[in-house]
This record gives sequence, C-alpha cells and structure tokens, in this order.
Amino acid sequence: MKANRTFTMRDHTHAQVGIGTLIIFIAMVLVAAVAAAVLIQTSGTLQQKAQSTGKQATQEVSSNLMVKNIEGVRAKNTATAMSSTIDLLKLKVALNVGSSPVDVNQVVISITDGTTANNLVYAGNSKSYASVGASNGVMGYFGDSAADNLESLLMNTTSINSVSYANPSHYFTVDRVRDEDSSFSQSNPVMNTGDMVIMYIATTSASADSANYGYIGTTTTTGGPLSSGLNLVPRSVVNIILTPESGVSTNADFVTPSSYGVKETVQLYP
Repeated sequence: MKANRTFTMRDHTHAQVGIGTLIIFIAMVLVAAVAAAVLIQTSGTLQQKAQSTGKQATQEVSSNLMVKNIEGVRAKNTATAMSSTIDLLKLKVALNVGSSPVDVNQVVISITDGTTANNLVYAGNSKSYASVGASNGVMGYFGDSAADNLESLLMNTTSINSVSYANPSHYFTVDRVRDEDSSFSQSNPVMNTGDMVIMYIATTSASADSANYGYIGTTTTTGGPLSSGLNLVPRSVVNIILTPESGVSTNADFVTPSSYGVKETVQLYP
C-alpha cells in the first residue's frame, strides 16, 4: 500500500517582490534619464559660456595697439615765425604681433599735459557725442579725404543737439600709411595685421590760436587753428593712453624737449 500523502498550500510571494523591484528599477531609470538630461543641458550651456569667455579673454590679451613713434609739429606763418608750442601730434601706430583686428572708430585717446585732459574719439564716430539712439555725433565736415578731415579737426567746431564742440578737444583723425589689403578707409577704419596708420591729435595752444598761424605742417589753417586747451611748451610732461574697444590699453609718456629751437617738427617718442 502507498503511504498517505499530505498536500499543503504554500504562499509564494516571490512574484510580488519582483514586481516591486521592477517598479523601483523603472523609477531609478526615469530619475537617471532626467538627471542625465539636466547634466547634458548644463554642460552644453557651460561649454558655450566657456567658449565665449575664452574668445573674449583671447581678444583682451591679443588686441594690442603699438605706438612706433610720435612727432610734434609747430604752427607757423613762415619758416622763421613759428609757435612756441607743439600744436599737432602725429602718432605712428601699428598692431602688435598676433593682434586681432582693431576698429579705430571705437578707440578712445586720452591725453593730458598735467593741467588739461582731453578724451578724444575718432572723427567719424557717430555715436559717442550723440543722444541715445541718434547718430549725429560725427565730427562736422567729416568725409572721405584724410587731408580734409585733418583740416576740419584743426579749424572747425561741431554742433550736436544745439551744443557746440571744438574739434581739437573732442576728436582725432587718422590717415593710413600701410594697408596691403585696402581694408582701411575713413568711414571704416579697421586695422588688420601689418597695417600702419598715423593718428593726428590736435594740441593747439591758446597762444597759437590767438596768433592766427596760417599753417600746421602742410595743412592750411587760414584764420588760425582752434585751441585744444592743451599747452605743450618745452619741458611739458605728456601722457597719452590709447584704449581700444577690447584689449589692453597702450601708454605713451614723454617729456617735450627743453627747447624747440628752429625745428618745425620735433621728435618726441620714443
């Protein structure tokens, strides 16, 4: 005879545990997916900001103007009747090695003789002295001719919003010396690698203004040039700072000679 067998019902909970684990696993996958999406988005934003910051930092250290030399010119009527002050500065400026292009239209030149300080903008800059949103800040009589612009710098005033500005104390002009790619113009004065320009800064004194000198260099100033407020007599300490839109500023400091003698053009820097 076969032994009696007893059958019992057992509670199997393994399947229930498996479903719970699956739910937890799915939840963890969803959380991980959301976290990954956030990290990817954040890393993309950080990468863009890092690239932008790196580009700006590179531009800040690479956009360097370099002052090669500075000459001073005295106003005159004849070869023997000359002003006792330096009335025009000619800065020969180039770009440093590896420099990015520089828009001269955005360069600000600060010059002081220890008593008077002038902050000058490019004569074709239409924004600096204009009202917000307006474009009437360009120097009066400014055009495509560098020679005419220099004459206007020395002789004329500019009226903006019923305010009259003496050009010598508010503007500077530029003429190109070397521009192999023909990228530089009066209306679009952008310097590229290899370019060289002359920046003209009017330093006409009140005495030169009142004496009505007829010439400054080759520029005719019939009726006398306007005063810049500066007075570059012998032994004057002059500080010039060229500040581009981006990049480091360039300083040029010099002391005028103890006597100008009979020289019409005086070497000042370096």
